[in-house]
Amino acid sequence: MSDVEFDWQREQRTGLAEAVFCSGKSLQQLQSIVTAANDRKTSLLLTRLDSRTAAQLVAGGIENLEWNEASGVAVLDNSLPALTRSDCLIVTAGTTDMPVALEAQQTLRFYGLDVAVLADCGVAGLWRLTSKIDVLNKAPVIIAVAGMEGALFPVLGGLVSGLVIAVPRSSGYGVAKGGQAALSSALATCAPGVVTVNIDNGFGAACAMLKILQKTTADPTRSSA
Repeated sequence: MSDVEFDWQREQRTGLAEAVFCSGKSLQQLQSIVTAANDRKTSLLLTRLDSRTAAQLVAGGIENLEWNEASGVAVLDNSLPALTRSDCLIVTAGTTDMPVALEAQQTLRFYGLDVAVLADCGVAGLWRLTSKIDVLNKAPVIIAVAGMEGALFPVLGGLVSGLVIAVPRSSGYGVAKGGQAALSSALATCAPGVVTVNIDNGFGAACAMLKILQKTTADPTRSSA
């Protein structure tokens, strides 16, 4: 009996397909999942996949697996949708936040949505953020990724008209260690229009953006397999 029971109907129920969280799964478990997806001609999103395991999957015959090193995200490509440019944005406070931002970006790309990343916009150099205010105000939804004290979240919430999805980052030291200070900042902000996902959860932030857009615009997701 297999120890993997994949939810192949999740996209029909919720609008978003089940993704594979690879951390903690064995190579054999991952091979079983991606082989089943290929048998169904279904594309698959895999998060937190390390380089060694990605290489082992490809060497084991999974040739349609495309791995993005910077984000740790891989895509099993069985006819993914063409990309559509979006006015939504992903904003980072610093370059340390990029892996989480890119996880969000790759998740959105899996569903056919091309969302730009504005990197290194932390409030320690506030001009880096305010100089982009025109493009920021065009975004209906912004994913903001920040560690340390998480000051980016309330500042963005007080500057832009769109919804801000805060992603606390597990960067920093002392009281900021592990992303707890950034999480507290995101949850305690008095800036309206800021919602929060878990620490380092770029995937979850992207899914939240997709769900919002599904209800306000034409569905950005691909057709179910």
